[in-house]
Amino acid sequence: MDKIDHHRRKWLTISGAALGLVLIPDAAFAASSASTAKKSKSALRTRTLLVKNINTNETINSTYFNGKSYDKTELSRLNHIFRDRRNDQITTIDPQLYDKLYYLQKQFGNKQIELICGYRSLDSNNDMRSQKRGVAKHSYHTLGQAADIRIDGVSLRSLRDAALQMNSGGVGYYPSSDFVHVDTGPVRNW
Repeated sequence: MDKIDHHRRKWLTISGAALGLVLIPDAAFAASSASTAKKSKSALRTRTLLVKNINTNETINSTYFNGKSYDKTELSRLNHIFRDRRNDQITTIDPQLYDKLYYLQKQFGNKQIELICGYRSLDSNNDMRSQKRGVAKHSYHTLGQAADIRIDGVSLRSLRDAALQMNSGGVGYYPSSDFVHVDTGPVRNW
């Protein structure tokens, strides 16, 4: 009889626990959701980029994301720094590229990003293609979705590895030209 009672008690305990889970009031879930929402709100942070265009010698310190949305004025300032240096054409750069650069910069102690090439007009891209090998005909630079960068004091290999770990967009490694290419296209590397 003891065996039967022990078995019955075990099932009653399990059943009671299951019933308790079913009957937990919505308020408990709401409190849990509110706690999660507070954590999410505190996770929203501003994003600031410090960039030097090595071709024009211009620098910018731009808080382009205020924690909730992109700041159009700051995006315009960044777009100007990322312009085609050959003809001063400006385009709208993909904000996700700025985000990618922000996360890379943050990973290396918020050191200044050195921009070698941002936007490239079709004319500039075609001129480069006629003079150099390895310039893509349909480059993401012409779409405002790519940047060639380096960070002073950070090895190119470390920068490349950090970009690869993001598992987003393209990552090109050019040690002989002293830069890493990052873009917001499909995930790939070379």
